[in-house]
Amino acid sequence: MSTSLSGPGSAEEAPGRKPVRRGLPRTPRTARNHAPITATGLVVKVVLLGLVAGIAIWAAFPLVEAEHWVGLAILAATTAGLFYLYLSRRHIPAKYLVPGTIFLIAFQVFPVLYTASTAFTNFGDGHRGSKDDAIVAIQTSSVQQVPGSTEYSLSIATKGDPATGALVFLLSDPKTREVFAGDAGGLRKLDAGDVTVSPTGKITDAAGYTVLNFGQASGRSKDITDLVVPTAGGAVRSNGLSRAYEGKAVRAYDAGCDCVKDSETGKTWTADPANGSFVAADGERLAQGWKVNVGLKNFTRVLTDPDISGPFFGTLLWNFAFAIGSTGFTFLLGMAIALALHSPRMRGTNLYRVLLILPYAMPSFAMLLVWRDMFNTDFGLVNDLFGLDIDWFGGTWSARIAVLLVQLWLGYPYMFLVATGALQAIPRELTEATSVDGASPWQSFRAVTLPLLLVALSPLLIASFAYNFNNVNAILFTTEGGPFAPDNPTNGATDLLITYTYRLAFGAQGAEYGLATTVSIFIFAIVAIVAAISFSRTRKQEEVYS
Repeated sequence: MSTSLSGPGSAEEAPGRKPVRRGLPRTPRTARNHAPITATGLVVKVVLLGLVAGIAIWAAFPLVEAEHWVGLAILAATTAGLFYLYLSRRHIPAKYLVPGTIFLIAFQVFPVLYTASTAFTNFGDGHRGSKDDAIVAIQTSSVQQVPGSTEYSLSIATKGDPATGALVFLLSDPKTREVFAGDAGGLRKLDAGDVTVSPTGKITDAAGYTVLNFGQASGRSKDITDLVVPTAGGAVRSNGLSRAYEGKAVRAYDAGCDCVKDSETGKTWTADPANGSFVAADGERLAQGWKVNVGLKNFTRVLTDPDISGPFFGTLLWNFAFAIGSTGFTFLLGMAIALALHSPRMRGTNLYRVLLILPYAMPSFAMLLVWRDMFNTDFGLVNDLFGLDIDWFGGTWSARIAVLLVQLWLGYPYMFLVATGALQAIPRELTEATSVDGASPWQSFRAVTLPLLLVALSPLLIASFAYNFNNVNAILFTTEGGPFAPDNPTNGATDLLITYTYRLAFGAQGAEYGLATTVSIFIFAIVAIVAAISFSRTRKQEEVYS
């Protein structure tokens, strides 16, 4: 005997009839897929797409001028894809995901890839531009005044702020009465009707330019001296603030031998395409070079060059000690205070918690400067309070201890807060059960509380380690990387890899961006490996206590 769930009017009772689906009425497909377009939404869409089109057109011109056809094709395809996506009523999820993806690529992926690519070049001081740029720089820097050189009356001008704007030489030839404007791009003739020339032959006003007075020009004397205006026969350089001359280049490039020759000494520097430099037979290199790919040379230098590998590995050991110490000590102190205030026998816990998180509420950079003064040898609070006479920042280990103490004071409130939250999430029944079983408070803490705390806080500890591994503020605002050895002013006892990298990139002895980027890649790899291992162990720990 079979049982049917069909009611009257079903397909079983009326063969040949279509079954009727009961329930809510179906929504038409067009209504389900397409929301009604409001006037506000239409205006916003038109404005945003117009902005996209404007940015695309603005970006297309320099790409066409530079003949970067691949970049132009990518720009056109991206713009067309955006128009298709937002003019179509389909692909609703993509409308929300695409903007975030574009910003991720523009502000994260592209800078990372560009930075990584720099590690394979010699980019830095003296190796910034092309070979043609280097040749121009070599020739213009060797310009000297010779008998018969044309002399000009000079006025200093700018098109921007007198204190910071790009400088321009306004030149008046006393013989021909012609007037010129010159900058690093070259010399160009001006219309005499656009300038005002004093009886002494000096330009006092020019259309489109701001002429600097004597005081403003004196404040920028170095910039004036460094400015070289290239010309067909040499270059124009200043001779004080009111005179200039067109000198002749002593060094000239000879395309036949691909070398630079000095007409006075006869010395020759031949191009070295592997290193992007002009090199003489005795090994002397000209300061002006050009950017070239050097492959893995920078990586090899970091690992094998004694002048770099020694400081690198020494700094790496201290970097690990600093990151582990800063994270570990702050965690232990923060957890200890959290455990003390978590006890039900404590009174006034809210007041204690407010007082304990005060260091966390203050700007860290300001507190670092305050602590630097507190560790001062002569008038610092630490020495005065404890009757000490320690040159904290003058010795290697005293400076390192001082840095770790500052980190302990600044970092324990954060660990206290997160440990307090984790402790409140642990059921009291678990610790009470261990007491019933006869466990001591220490045994209960070691067997139950600490493992559960570590499960909850391990990701935060890993993040704190990664942050402290690159905590540039903690070093620059306290010790500035010192103390430094007399024979090594580029690497100090408290330098982290990040501050060592900063000094390589922007050091006073010349920036080496390619080498600094290489060290940055090593830093990224080290932190990534440590984080991956730590997260792997954390997952295993979670499986045990889940």
